Amino acid sequence: MNAQQLLQEISDYCRTTGLAESTFGRRAVNDGKLANRLRNGGRITTDTLDRIRSFMVTHPNAGNDAAGNGAHAAVVTRTARPAPAAPSMAPAIASMAMPATMPGTMPSLGPGGRANDDPQRNFRFFDNRQKYLLFVNTCSEKWVVAHRVALELGNIHPRPPAVRLFDAGVGDGTVLSRVMRAMHDRFPTVPFYIVGKEISLEDIRLTLQKMADRFFEHPGTVLVLTNLAYADAPWLAVKSLSAASSLVWHEMPLAGNSAHRFEQQIVDLEPFLAENWKARVSEKTGNPVYERPVVLVIYREDHKFLLDPILPRPGGTTANYDLVIASQPYRARSSLEFKSRRVIVPLARALGQGGRLIAIHSHGHDPGMEIIRRIWPDDNPFLHDRHQIMKAVKQELGPAGRDLNFNVYADNRAIFRYDMHTLPSEVGASIGTSTLFAAWNAAIYVAQVEDDRLADVVGDGRYLDATREVLHARGGLWFHDESYVISRRRD
Repeated sequence: MNAQQLLQEISDYCRTTGLAESTFGRRAVNDGKLANRLRNGGRITTDTLDRIRSFMVTHPNAGNDAAGNGAHAAVVTRTARPAPAAPSMAPAIASMAMPATMPGTMPSLGPGGRANDDPQRNFRFFDNRQKYLLFVNTCSEKWVVAHRVALELGNIHPRPPAVRLFDAGVGDGTVLSRVMRAMHDRFPTVPFYIVGKEISLEDIRLTLQKMADRFFEHPGTVLVLTNLAYADAPWLAVKSLSAASSLVWHEMPLAGNSAHRFEQQIVDLEPFLAENWKARVSEKTGNPVYERPVVLVIYREDHKFLLDPILPRPGGTTANYDLVIASQPYRARSSLEFKSRRVIVPLARALGQGGRLIAIHSHGHDPGMEIIRRIWPDDNPFLHDRHQIMKAVKQELGPAGRDLNFNVYADNRAIFRYDMHTLPSEVGASIGTSTLFAAWNAAIYVAQVEDDRLADVVGDGRYLDATREVLHARGGLWFHDESYVISRRRD
């Protein structure tokens, strides 16, 4: 079977039952754009195909004789932009085509489409959009983190042909854009090769909005954005053969020489991003995973000759980064094995000679945690400190870590503070409701409190009382992050 045959079956079923194709997609696999994706080169898994056929069988109004033949369908796309499906498709099966639902907007689904009851899987710290955006705009963490990362620029020793930077979680792009400004100040004439990993479509949009000025100020910049996993992203290469066959590699040379023109072309990427930068919830872990791996390469067309030696090519590229930023790359409540093996170890392996990896995560022991403890006295979201993580990373690397330095530093250097923005008049005898809401949101965001626990306390007003008491006692609200550095020795 090929994709055209499956589409014909769906079309016949919809015509017989009177369902619209979008309705069929939503009811069968919770994806109203299923048919359109197949027409535009989408790939589906055998599980998705089974769900489609199961829906047809259990709703047999169509009388489709081919509904149970058990064949498989797939579409392979290698082009930079989605191409229409060819008449005959390869029979390989790939991991894709579930609906693009980001965690934080609906619960993760278990087998059979049932909502998963595990609060750890129903909560996603980095993609809980409302909390995230309010936190970013009311607290100074991004600014302070960018300043801390910029200090590492004085300790790196880049070699030709470029300064190489990897951001292991771009977020809304605030940290990356501020670090790029600091890089330009220190290396104004050196080309930049910058790779940013981010699975969230919304964050990619926010990041790209900040990049037009960066290309104008520092024209010798190659910016690569990708949704690949930590183990693959630094090298822009996918280990899975099925995922590699569906890799979308898109190069975008920016024409012109003004930030305005660059911004216009970046805005024109919207249809490409909407079509390709999609994620779904992993039934195994509850974390978001990409539907289709994407690598987006952006640079100035008038500097292509200069940048040619550092432009990445499909099939993998050299890592050897001078600086790796890992700001909040894992959830605090994740296991120590996950933090070390799945996140920090691959990033340490990607360091070049003299390269430095700076990792930053929440530390606690601050007024934010005082608010949390007034509601949940025994809560402790910050399970592992930098010493424990560093020890686990050393053990995981083994002999491969012999040329690495592991720097945990003293508390006065490793731990730093950031604040919630408030005016002096806002934290006085009477604190406004909006300030209380912002402070509460920041506290539960940093402590990564699951939504099911929040439902038990927001109805009786206890959380506002606890927040008000802490703000009065402390004269404001602040939080602590801690950092550690892994560096590779120079020859």
